[in-house]
Amino acid sequence: MRLVSACMTGTPCRYNGQAKPDPRVIRLVEHQEAIAVCPEMLGGLSTPRRPAEIVGGDGDDVLDGKARVIDESGQDVTEAFLAGAHQALKLAQAAGAREAILKEFSPSCGCATIYDGTFSGKRQAGTGVTAALLRRYGITVRSELALEE
Repeated sequence: MRLVSACMTGTPCRYNGQAKPDPRVIRLVEHQEAIAVCPEMLGGLSTPRRPAEIVGGDGDDVLDGKARVIDESGQDVTEAFLAGAHQALKLAQAAGAREAILKEFSPSCGCATIYDGTFSGKRQAGTGVTAALLRRYGITVRSELALEE
């Protein structure tokens, strides 16, 4: 069993109210090989919502209290991101998921690359909050960019 980002299953849950469907991920859910989650919605954020980025580090730094998740209006949404990450972890553990396929670049789900916290479109190496938490609990995390056709 795998955990997957709900936006890649066609669920319109991204910050802009859109989805990023990926046929490979949709097939996994259809074949009951994966469960879909949106950590940001699990954390209580609405759809649509203001874009958010990690300021001062990456998801590991957020988990360690060294960085914050801030939306483009300056509102601190760290607690919602942390709550959503912990809910996603609980769902993964309950399902027996040992792997997660998550949406790259997201402040929740980014596996190797996230936006740099300046809202300028620049990216940096790092993980999102949920990806970091799942890894800490032994769940293999990779992005849709690493999926084979």
